Amino acid sequence: MKELRLQAAHRLVAADPERSYTGPAPDPLLAIPVLEVELNADGSVRKIVVLRQPREARDTTQLAIDAVRKAAPYGDVSRLPKPWRFSETFLFDDERRFKPRTLEP
Repeated sequence: MKELRLQAAHRLVAADPERSYTGPAPDPLLAIPVLEVELNADGSVRKIVVLRQPREARDTTQLAIDAVRKAAPYGDVSRLPKPWRFSETFLFDDERRFKPRTLEP
């Protein structure tokens, strides 16, 4: 599943370059929503569950959900073991741009 998470993180950034960043995460971060994404065999999004909603900048949760949907499909996952599910932590900066935590060194 690590392969799926990494592939998905790269797709998230590639699909939305204006709303994402790849450099170091700022300190402090504006918000840190966490989503669980369940995929269909073809890589389309089946379900998104919010695992963590930030107290401040709550709109970033919807921005993260929109980014997940925009980056779909995530490729054929039928060769991977079920469930086809991954979680991602979104690191939002003050400009409401995100970085998937999976891409943090």
